[in-house]
Amino acid sequence: MSQLTQQQLESHLWESANILRGSIDSSDYKNYIFGLLFLKRLSDVFVETAVHIEEKEGSDYGWHDRDEHQFFVPERARWKTIQTTTQDIGDAINKAFEALEEENPSLQGVLANIDFNDKEKLPDRLLLKLTQHFTALDLKNENLSEPDMLGRAYEYLIKMFADDAGKKGGEFYTPSKVVELIVRLIKPEEGMRVCDPTVGSGGMLIQSVDYIKSQGGNPKNLTLHGQERNLNTWAVAKMNLLFHGLSDHRIEKGDTIRNPKLVEDGELILYDRVIANPPFSLSNWGREEAEADSYGRFRFGIPPKDKGDLAFVQHMVATLNHEGKAGVVMPHGVLFRGSAEGKIRQGLLEEDLIEAVIGLPSNLFYGTGIPASILILNRNKEKVKKGKVFFLNGSSDYQEGKNQNTLRAQDIDKFIAAFDKWEEVEKYCRPVSLDEIKENDYNLNIARYIDIAEEEVQIEVAEAVAELRMLEKEREELETVMNGYLKELGYVE
Repeated sequence: MSQLTQQQLESHLWESANILRGSIDSSDYKNYIFGLLFLKRLSDVFVETAVHIEEKEGSDYGWHDRDEHQFFVPERARWKTIQTTTQDIGDAINKAFEALEEENPSLQGVLANIDFNDKEKLPDRLLLKLTQHFTALDLKNENLSEPDMLGRAYEYLIKMFADDAGKKGGEFYTPSKVVELIVRLIKPEEGMRVCDPTVGSGGMLIQSVDYIKSQGGNPKNLTLHGQERNLNTWAVAKMNLLFHGLSDHRIEKGDTIRNPKLVEDGELILYDRVIANPPFSLSNWGREEAEADSYGRFRFGIPPKDKGDLAFVQHMVATLNHEGKAGVVMPHGVLFRGSAEGKIRQGLLEEDLIEAVIGLPSNLFYGTGIPASILILNRNKEKVKKGKVFFLNGSSDYQEGKNQNTLRAQDIDKFIAAFDKWEEVEKYCRPVSLDEIKENDYNLNIARYIDIAEEEVQIEVAEAVAELRMLEKEREELETVMNGYLKELGYVE
């Protein structure tokens, strides 16, 4: 029998969204579809392993011995139970989720918050159609044509759901090419600790793993941490990492600014690489808690109560070890806004923590058309980079789209080549000394350091006047003809 291909898997999963369309909000698709996909996958692999043991050993202990399975699936959570249920299907799915969490402590809280038992939104006839659709999907390991198929299908769905849900979708998803750019800028390595303090659906951690693989490193020798305040999105991140085979991770629930959970012995855990796309200019971000912070995160100053951008930046700096680097997406306002933000910026610059400011094209992100920037922070700059900040204007490098612009592979390669060379390219990039930045009152607006104005087109005055005279003559001739027509029709004498 032919194996399942990536395209078939993605098409099948997207069709499940079409089954739900009209019954629930598109921003909620992911919770239900990811939950069922997770349940079906765990059940299929459990049965596959148990049958294999039974055939090999002639014993049924594979159905009962927890040590034989990464995740033990009790009978009421197996797909056969769901498949044969025709009434109160939502309740049966909820109980399957509860059973999985009871048997597998690492899944605690991942599935229980997905509620299928709402008969107004999800009547039995709809759930029957949905479960029959998933029944046709064989997710045993032996049926997958590539080992990372499910992980890539999951990423595909996350993007598609973000597209479909628009602004709401953007709350948990950063465009893949933007993530790839940041990862390639901070260059994580095998053996490192990597953290995303606003982890969303986990894409930044996964792309860090992919980058290490691409460099010939072993991603198993990597510590992945994150924190996410939205419970549903936290569950998506957990499932996403598991689908990518990344079971050794720590993703905490909670608000990173108000209640950082990635701590040990009362101290913040320190990382080699920190990567994030925090919510832009968040109001009500936790100023009161920041003023009473016991971790010393806000030593450069407390940001304004209606703009939390530099609170996240300072948290990231505070969690870097002495050789650590960070990459973070920020709105352009953090580069030049004054008052408290100006003082924070000054503090970061005076400690020589900012390595690069990279301007991105507009309309790359869901829910906002404003251009953003990437800040690269480094606690251990190379000698040639000390006392300097690298500015790059990438605002013109993109593929225009109908609803949203995208970075292309060639744009990312161009950014990375320029960043790695660390040399001036006219109207594009240049390293700038801290002395020059100080003269500009610690303003990091890219236009202050790179001339981004379009060159004026030179006009030959004599040619322009001659063309104008010719056009005037043509107009007079056309007016004469038109007046003749009007006289014939009796409109003028």
